[in-house]
Amino acid sequence: MKVVIVDDESLARERLRRLLAEHADVQLVAEVDSGAAAIAACQAHAPDVVLLDIAMPGMDGLQAARQLAQLQPPPAVVFCTAYDAHALSAFEAAALDYLMKPIRPERLASALARVRTFMAGQGREGTRQAGPRQHLCARLRGSLRLIPVADIRYLQAEEKYVVVHHARGQDLVEDSLKTLEDEFGTRFVRIHRNCLVARDQLLELRRHQGGLQAVLRDEPQLLEVSRRCAPQLRQLLDGG
Repeated sequence: MKVVIVDDESLARERLRRLLAEHADVQLVAEVDSGAAAIAACQAHAPDVVLLDIAMPGMDGLQAARQLAQLQPPPAVVFCTAYDAHALSAFEAAALDYLMKPIRPERLASALARVRTFMAGQGREGTRQAGPRQHLCARLRGSLRLIPVADIRYLQAEEKYVVVHHARGQDLVEDSLKTLEDEFGTRFVRIHRNCLVARDQLLELRRHQGGLQAVLRDEPQLLEVSRRCAPQLRQLLDGG
């Protein structure tokens, strides 16, 4: 994994350099101190990921990220900043993750793991295409987490949030279940008024105490199925 560090503070660059040295598959190809230099470095080295500060003189990190997104293929961007106020702007700039300074080793490791998933999937095929999002955005203790839609097993509404159950655990998103159903209807199917399941996760329907439960491929949890949704689910499982 080729990495470029971008930060106008030498101590911040040094810390990232030390943390990256703990990852055997990481190759630091450039270390620069401005947004303009970041673009030049990426054009020269074609990195897989840019660890990008936001608050920099001249071209800031958000402006640089928008220009980096035009490269073919675009590098993954992980923002590294002392300010959590930029989280939404970072997501809009297609950031893969958002790390708060001082950056903790485990958070950097998590971000690099996300980059590896991104590289292995559709993310390296070029700029994003119109259509449903490839990721959902969750927030956790001041950080921004992007969850690949392909990794989601089911979505369950709880009060004003939706719990996303995915390959690496659970996260909360602010999207409504109805909005997610409208956007991702070809990928998810409703099994209950409060639950959508990935179609490729649905294995069978099982009777339980007079009702029905859905059995998922990669989840031990059995999920309640409403009577209204049952006919469509049976048709789907029968290949209709």
